[in-house]
Amino acid sequence: MRPTEILSAEHRVIEGVLSCLDAMAARTERGVPLDVASAREAIEFLRTFADTCHHGKEERHLFQTLIAKGWPGDSGPVGVMLSEHEQGRGLIRRMALACDLAETDAGQASKDFAEAARAYAMLLREHIFKEDHVLFGMADRALDAAEQQELLARFEAAEAEEIGPDTHERMLAIARELAGRFSSDASAATAGTAQVPGHN
Repeated sequence: MRPTEILSAEHRVIEGVLSCLDAMAARTERGVPLDVASAREAIEFLRTFADTCHHGKEERHLFQTLIAKGWPGDSGPVGVMLSEHEQGRGLIRRMALACDLAETDAGQASKDFAEAARAYAMLLREHIFKEDHVLFGMADRALDAAEQQELLARFEAAEAEEIGPDTHERMLAIARELAGRFSSDASAATAGTAQVPGHN
């Protein structure tokens, strides 16, 4: 098991929630009021699983390992990925503000959430494609077997110290619940949530 395989498996979980974001946005675009409770669950998943857990492992461990080997951190593949992580955080904040606005202006809140959710889903899908099909292959070629093992150990420590197994399982449960509510094919949307390699 390579570190990039763990990250790719986590991408599949994130993609399931992106499908749910699109479904939430589509409902509001048809005039259905924003489901604030579900939107807040999605935001919690994005902040905890996609950002703290997944992007955290990339930024603090994979990317730092690559930078230590001479890759630039402010340009090239790593620089682009870091910039997109920040863009994603900004869009999550916009979704959260839309949820807050729903108490006083439901119509505007629905519009704001749909715009931010659509933008986030598009950004993350393109970001995931670049990592899966370009960056991770480059990283695998750059890291020798010992470096891969060291990175795996750092991933495991990050999970134990920064997020914890209970939180991880709770995030996977949220992904499954959202898929059940919003996906026309819940089994496909949650295929990656049953087990993420390295997180039994």
